[in-house]
Amino acid sequence: MPLVLFHLGDLLAGYLERYPDERGALGALWDALDAGGDPASRVAFPGGLTCSAVVVDRERRVLHVHHRETGRLLLPGSRVEDSDGTLSAAALRTAGEETGLPASSLTPLQGFEAGPIDIDVAPAPAPAPAGEEPAHPRYDFRFAFRLAEDAPEPVPGAGEADGTCWLPFDRVSSPGLRAKLDGSGPADGVVLPSPFPSGSVPQIVGVHLWMERDGKVLLGLRHPDSAYAGALWHFLAGHCEAESATACLAREAHEEAGLVIDPADLDLVHVVHLLHRPGVPPRVQLFFRARHWEGVPELREPDKCVAWRWWDPKDLPDALVPYARAAIEGIGAGRLYTEAGWPR
Repeated sequence: MPLVLFHLGDLLAGYLERYPDERGALGALWDALDAGGDPASRVAFPGGLTCSAVVVDRERRVLHVHHRETGRLLLPGSRVEDSDGTLSAAALRTAGEETGLPASSLTPLQGFEAGPIDIDVAPAPAPAPAGEEPAHPRYDFRFAFRLAEDAPEPVPGAGEADGTCWLPFDRVSSPGLRAKLDGSGPADGVVLPSPFPSGSVPQIVGVHLWMERDGKVLLGLRHPDSAYAGALWHFLAGHCEAESATACLAREAHEEAGLVIDPADLDLVHVVHLLHRPGVPPRVQLFFRARHWEGVPELREPDKCVAWRWWDPKDLPDALVPYARAAIEGIGAGRLYTEAGWPR
């Protein structure tokens, strides 16, 4: 059955009760409803009324789809159709179409069962030239869903989506939605339970490549303007994302230096548990020795690394990242573990 006005009106009223500061931005939508427009009609809503699904997993990440035409990462979403019945149903439909997730794997996020978590207003373009149809804003109603633990992996479905990915809360592009997800919005945002046990501190995992040739180890000279360790020598390294440590290092080796390494050819040789300074997340720095690789080190990211060089572990440069030096000394001494920066 077609969408009915009282359904949209109730959703909008409930949303504005929760987020009264957004009343001004949504005033034109109220006017369109007062005029008796059908939400699914391009005549009543020429700017477009769309629905998107905010799919959140247990790791506090939000599902996005990659659109082939624009090259952008967006929430799964589409225009409302007469057959949807409700706006929430429209969001579920488009999530299934663009990510392959069945409706049974998505349940409304607690606290947002009755309405959208966010209504995004895309402003109308600049005023149309004389004689042309005026531009209109687009309203995107965003409904939040929690992903079931046994849900299948999302895959790109029909339409414009040609890929999917998960982004953490702080990388969601919409500032309004981002604030509501992390609980810092103008009203009660989503307060998801932390995935970490009470009292624990999340720690960043770094991976480093120990690659030897003729008794020398490969190090890279960081760009002087690098945000970390500018003008210092360091290992080829990176931070783990949603991947295993060896898969991360193989990826970083190819991205940074054009090297091809099978994760199975990486052996753990040292661990540095590092605290740069109090108040910042500790880091677990893993060092892996490559038993085999293909390629010659290239400068693929010159904004990060300006030179690769093989160094004798007994004749290291003075301008070397301190914990990298500690790791080299530990490996040379046959130790597996080093602590650095922690108060004694």
